[in-house]
Amino acid sequence: MFSPVLILLSSFLCHAIVAGRSKRFTCPLTGMWPINTLKCTPRVCPFAGILENGAVRYTTFEYPNMISFACNTGFYLNGTSSSQCTEEGKWSPELPVCAAITCPPPPVPKFATLHVHKPSVGNNSLYRDTAVFECLPKYAMFGNNTITCTAHGNWTELPECREVKCPFPTRPDNGFVNYPAKQVLTYKDKATYGCHDTYNLDGPGEVECTKMGNWSAQPSCKASCKLSVKKATVLYQGERVKLQEKFKDGMKHGEKVSFFCKNKEKKCSYTEEAQCIDGTIEIPKCFKEHSSLAFWKTDASDVKPC
Repeated sequence: MFSPVLILLSSFLCHAIVAGRSKRFTCPLTGMWPINTLKCTPRVCPFAGILENGAVRYTTFEYPNMISFACNTGFYLNGTSSSQCTEEGKWSPELPVCAAITCPPPPVPKFATLHVHKPSVGNNSLYRDTAVFECLPKYAMFGNNTITCTAHGNWTELPECREVKCPFPTRPDNGFVNYPAKQVLTYKDKATYGCHDTYNLDGPGEVECTKMGNWSAQPSCKASCKLSVKKATVLYQGERVKLQEKFKDGMKHGEKVSFFCKNKEKKCSYTEEAQCIDGTIEIPKCFKEHSSLAFWKTDASDVKPC
């Protein structure tokens, strides 16, 4: 016959919560509870560790942890910046996406044309896309000719095209200048220079009207040099030449030669440079012109170098 206590135990119910559901245990007639192999584990939400064009910051995906989101430069967060794993195993709010930042069609500066531009999304441009401008003739560009779509969805600073005029170039002494037959000379117009006989141009033969309203250079005409030395072997551009043959018509302004000189103590030779500067050249004092009458003496150019 069963005792009242055993009857009470047999009718005792045990409840356990398993994975969000209740599990019922009934005390058997043996009076011993069955071995409990059940355990409670946290609810886990779906993997959310990858966000295209962005990053997910998290520790675990278990309830009730939260994760946060950030987008790469050039993209913006379309949706929530954070989400929580609920007890139902779902993310709330729903996961966001990283959408590309776009710039509207670039504005064109006054007196300019859009030279290079390839929209990426319809008529819009993506982050780091560029547009290149050119100014109309007579106009000079101030600023960068290339603008870039920024991470804020706008373009970098536009350049400015301004009309530029240059004064008529002046004729150099002992020379001439040619330029377009126009009432006004403007940006990129060119002028050419030349010199009369026995004069040489010091500067470029062609100059250009710059964006600053002046000419790129101011050439002038310089006189050639007449040489007082009748006969000598000299170094010209690394080669030994006869002065009386190479420069029989004179030496041009700016040209250089090196004269041979003797070091009598060491019985060797060295060179000193001379340059024609606007009709004047100073012959090195150490140079002695060799006389054909002193046939027993060796010319400095034939003496071994020091």
